[in-house]
Amino acid sequence: MTAAPSKTIVIGVGNEFRGDDGAGLAVARLLREQLSPEIAVLEESGEGTSLMDAWRSASRVFLIDAVHSGAAPGTIHRLDASCDPLPTALFPCSTHAFGVADAIAMARVLHELPVALIIYGIEAASFDESQGLSDAVQRAVTAVAERIVLELCAPPD
Repeated sequence: MTAAPSKTIVIGVGNEFRGDDGAGLAVARLLREQLSPEIAVLEESGEGTSLMDAWRSASRVFLIDAVHSGAAPGTIHRLDASCDPLPTALFPCSTHAFGVADAIAMARVLHELPVALIIYGIEAASFDESQGLSDAVQRAVTAVAERIVLELCAPPD
């Protein structure tokens, strides 16, 4: 049996009508303009089974989502979920019964995690009903997009 070709995808998670919850989508939209079409850039709501389906064929995934841990708005958290479980403090709740943290935990149990699953969490100021990002989160969106571009250009470990 031949190994499947390596595939990298970027998944922006969020809801643009819930304030800073749109951060992951904003990063995905920035990256879609900058990256080669060979790298799929997806926008997802954060529903767990959809996420698992989205990364199923990928060997390397960058997933970006708004988080709420109590850190200052705009704080950027980078986690390697392929090696370590997600801290529950970053994803204390979800608008879905089965969200990002649950999808990662389930995929780990089922041995269906991508070889590399990098999570960028952007600390949100507000998840209230509104459109647009807070200033701190908008700055973090730009910074996360830049970091992912740099990681994509770096040689693999």
